[in-house]
Amino acid sequence: MAGKPKPMSQIKQLLQLHQQGKGIKFIARSLAISKNTVKAYLARTAALSENIPVLLALEDPVLEARYHAGNPAYKDERFEYLKSRLDYYTQQLKLVGVNRLLLWQEYRQQQPQGYSYTQFCFHLSQHLLARKPSMVLHHQPAEKLFVDFAGKKLSYTDVTTGEVIYCHIFTACLPYSDYSFALAVRSQCISDFLYALGCCLQQLGGVPQVLVPDNLKAAVTKASRYEPDINRAMEDFANHYQTTVIPARARKPKDKALVENQVKLIYTRVYARLRHRQFFDLASLNQAIKEKVKEHNQTRMQQKPWSRQERFLSAEKHLLSPLPRQAFEIKHYRELKVAQNNHVYLAQDKHYYSVPYTYIGTKVKVIYTRSLVHVYSKGEQIAAHVRSYQPSGYSTSKEHLCSHHQHYLERSPAYYLSKAEARSLVLCQLMELFFKQGRHPEQVYRACDGLLSLQKKTAPADFDSACRLAIECQSYSYRFVRNVLENKMASHIEEPKQDTPLPVHQNIRGRDYYAQTTSTF
Repeated sequence: MAGKPKPMSQIKQLLQLHQQGKGIKFIARSLAISKNTVKAYLARTAALSENIPVLLALEDPVLEARYHAGNPAYKDERFEYLKSRLDYYTQQLKLVGVNRLLLWQEYRQQQPQGYSYTQFCFHLSQHLLARKPSMVLHHQPAEKLFVDFAGKKLSYTDVTTGEVIYCHIFTACLPYSDYSFALAVRSQCISDFLYALGCCLQQLGGVPQVLVPDNLKAAVTKASRYEPDINRAMEDFANHYQTTVIPARARKPKDKALVENQVKLIYTRVYARLRHRQFFDLASLNQAIKEKVKEHNQTRMQQKPWSRQERFLSAEKHLLSPLPRQAFEIKHYRELKVAQNNHVYLAQDKHYYSVPYTYIGTKVKVIYTRSLVHVYSKGEQIAAHVRSYQPSGYSTSKEHLCSHHQHYLERSPAYYLSKAEARSLVLCQLMELFFKQGRHPEQVYRACDGLLSLQKKTAPADFDSACRLAIECQSYSYRFVRNVLENKMASHIEEPKQDTPLPVHQNIRGRDYYAQTTSTF
């Protein structure tokens, strides 16, 4: 696995194809990676303790930690140069007198440290073998789903503004039954594209083994650091639905001839039949498209004794994989540095999310969807938050803070009174009087912290005497108690004497004794 590590979403695609029984050459050609890389990843997979279903269930950072423990190896630049010249050498071989030896000599003049003649011929031969002629494709039921966007648009009129809004038409078909699907969306952006694809799978009631998208304009994201890469988003979508993405070759419409033909049929059986109708919202436009596509699927095919819908229901639908229980959400990937306040800043929402304070200063990987934010470090999830769209806000978990910061957040009158009661009843009485003064809570909290600190450093009897004197003098401050203890006044304070009852005896003069006028002895 020399060179730059492959994205884990692509490795999941590799595992999906391997699990389906595809060969190494097929996987390499489908994913545009070398056969040796495929072999290396499969060998590493065999050496892991987890099986393929367990690996597919892992999140990308966790899976990357399984395969790449260290830094990526150096990538040889010689092949990249040769690869860029292979088409030129292929054209030159058609000229009179030009052979491989001559081309290799010219190649070595430009690249003195390039490949030897044997390796040069090997790579050129491999390139020539890849140039195969077209052939009739035989499709298996429930194997592939071709997807594309029609070149022409449909429109509806905004009732409030009168503006005509043009919509892109997403089309898809199963090549075995030629069963079709169409949906109008506002754009070809990745979110609308995946939304339409998800609606298509819901309409089919299952998932095929392979998704075959064209090189759509939706596959190219705009220049924004916050938009996900379409390839990764498509692979995440496929991993969620337990299927595989194999895009059609660029400028090779024969790879998806059926969906190209479906677009032509959609023009005739949907566009043309709706040309006299006017729509005022996207929902009504899609409802009309759905009705016309249903008629199209129910129309008997030429030279075949069935319709597309009959063929789909009888021979294909029951072979589709089941749909997942949860809906798909697009994942966005970021690599961020944990700030000194143990938070990461998600610039997309201008919001801060906490991570454990032990990761301050390190770089972490953040995967966020429409509803959740997950943070990973070295292949382990260290934090998870509900996504917040509040600008300049903080989502903080108490467990992520150090003990000092946790104490700061926990401060309250009840917190200090409970701590004082556990140490001294007199201290608890004094703190209650502190909170009844009407001072700012921050001032009272600091005074309470000072008293708790003094209590640890002072003899219990002296500290209780100082607190009792503060209560008697109605001087409710930390400084008063501290001065009493520093001047050693607490030890001279006598304990208040309690009145003791008289002993019971018979020598008691009652009321009658003092009422008499003369004394009797």
